[in-house]
Amino acid sequence: MWDSDGKEYLDFTGGIAVTALGHSHPRVVGTIREQATTLLHVSNLFHIPQQTHLAKLLCDHSFADRVFFGNSGAEANEAAIKLARKWAKEHGASDRGDIITMRGGFHGRTLATVTATAQEKYHHGYEPLPGGFKYVPYNDLRAVERAHRQPHRRGDGRSPSRAKAA
Repeated sequence: MWDSDGKEYLDFTGGIAVTALGHSHPRVVGTIREQATTLLHVSNLFHIPQQTHLAKLLCDHSFADRVFFGNSGAEANEAAIKLARKWAKEHGASDRGDIITMRGGFHGRTLATVTATAQEKYHHGYEPLPGGFKYVPYNDLRAVERAHRQPHRRGDGRSPSRAKAA
């Protein structure tokens, strides 16, 4: 990647609202050009052979037996939150339904993912926030273990950081 003065940079910011595909790699450009002659975008409400192929590849090379295709990282994180809570409830562990996130991360712009983002500046103005989130310092495994042992706190309509102080 180059700036307007021709200075070269390595792009390590892929994933912020886009898929990290690089900058005009010939194979990527060719694949996009080929796909553009058929369909650029199709809702995932419909069967898409390429998506089915990708899902099979992902399942064949991972722990998963199913794949969820979302439209954004926030949607993927929202699905992960819902799936974790659903799994806990279905397996008799609904008292362990809190989600532990690290301070300083960013998880999206939906209400649940804003709440999962342990940064007060993203919470301001959106209160009351959903309950069921615990925040710990980044890279502090002991804090994660302590948060995991704490009993589940039902949502009380307050920001998680404010509820702790109350």
